[in-house]
Amino acid sequence: MQSKSLTIQIDRNPSPERLEQLGVSRWPIWRKEVSEFPWTYDESETCYFLEGQVIVTPVGGEPVQMGKGDLVTFPAGMSCTWKISADVKKHYQFG
Repeated sequence: MQSKSLTIQIDRNPSPERLEQLGVSRWPIWRKEVSEFPWTYDESETCYFLEGQVIVTPVGGEPVQMGKGDLVTFPAGMSCTWKISADVKKHYQFG
């Protein structure tokens, strides 16, 4: 069972100022079609969803819904399953 520190942080509809402060527009873009796959985060990842809808279920945890307009941070060491119900386009940054 994973520790409680491995939680997904979601900032729903963050302000343009916050996104600018983080430099989100300069981060690379990742796209993925509707699919389901396992994933493990070797390091933390922060991402901002431009499009899409996803349910991420951490191993031993509750499903978390996220999508367009959400700024999300995944902790290092978390294993989960991504279930994409609408094609995803997101900016991302590791570390």
